[in-house]
Amino acid sequence: MRIRRYSELIELRTFRERFEYLRLDGTVGKETFGIERYLNQAFYHSVGWGQVRNYVISRDLGCDLALPGNEIYGSIYVHHMNPLEVRDITEATDFLMDPEFLVCTSLNTHNAIHYGDERLLICEPIIRTPYDTCPWKRRDALGKHTHEH
Repeated sequence: MRIRRYSELIELRTFRERFEYLRLDGTVGKETFGIERYLNQAFYHSVGWGQVRNYVISRDLGCDLALPGNEIYGSIYVHHMNPLEVRDITEATDFLMDPEFLVCTSLNTHNAIHYGDERLLICEPIIRTPYDTCPWKRRDALGKHTHEH
């Protein structure tokens, strides 16, 4: 298994590169806690997790995948970059609370990482130009509109 690190993630310049770095290949839907789900629920309600979570949100300035300009305007998820297993909680491994293995995400980005569905990602807006959706209106060489019938 490849270990994903925050220090490597922030070296990637684009949102797409960061998403690809974090995408879970083939582990989609892998059940990690099952009947021991109470362990992760207790962990996510602990004081220690709350403190680390607040630190990560502050460090990332509330930006999706810690990318400036991608501010999250809703619930902020602090994502474990390496999927947790029961032993991570029972043995308090570094993956659990070390900010080097955590990053802020939006709900859509979090789900896209886990479920491998790029369609959940918010895309850059398409830059429109005048009449680009009107095939019957064209510009001539001088930039004047011509009307085709």
